[in-house]
Amino acid sequence: MAYDLEEQEKLDAIKAWWARYGTLVVTLAAAVALAWGGWWSWKAYQGHRANQAMGYFEALEDAARLGGADSAVRIKTAAATLREDYPATGYATRGALVAAQALQALKDDAGAREQLEWLAGQGKVPSMQAVARLRLAGMLLDQKQYDAALGQLNNPPAAFAALYADRRGDILAAQGKRDEARAAWQSAIDGLGTANPLTQVVQLKLDALSGA
Repeated sequence: MAYDLEEQEKLDAIKAWWARYGTLVVTLAAAVALAWGGWWSWKAYQGHRANQAMGYFEALEDAARLGGADSAVRIKTAAATLREDYPATGYATRGALVAAQALQALKDDAGAREQLEWLAGQGKVPSMQAVARLRLAGMLLDQKQYDAALGQLNNPPAAFAALYADRRGDILAAQGKRDEARAAWQSAIDGLGTANPLTQVVQLKLDALSGA
């Protein structure tokens, strides 16, 4: 087919542009395709990892629920696998909390404490870290390790300040520091507010201390 002069000029311009930029266009297109494929591969890999972690977490929950002679071993094994192999999935921190509760119920206080101490050091998950510190303080209180228990309650997160104050009151009362315990429990009541059911519990402790 014959082209008129104007069409031929357009074709020549396109050929010239392609000769100059064609390699760059192809390279960029290939890079985009590789990046897109890599992103989907990464998402698939992450999904696979999450499913594996969920399997170990469910095994941990089953061991905690069903019990048995070797339940403590199975709980610790599943929790250790989650911590070592799947630390970024979220199941590791949840697993540590479940394991600590289950091990404490099995009277394995050392195992429970180890789980809570690990979780208390996980600053990347502040809410779980805060729960672990609170529970660890309670465990240390039961073991009469009062200074260590109070050390877990330093610099409380704002959302946990009232709960930390309540636990601090428990520890101070156990030490016989009545005035400090009273101040801590009053702080807890002020922070919880009248609508919180826990306020009544703290008030009972405060009243008992005042009447003693």
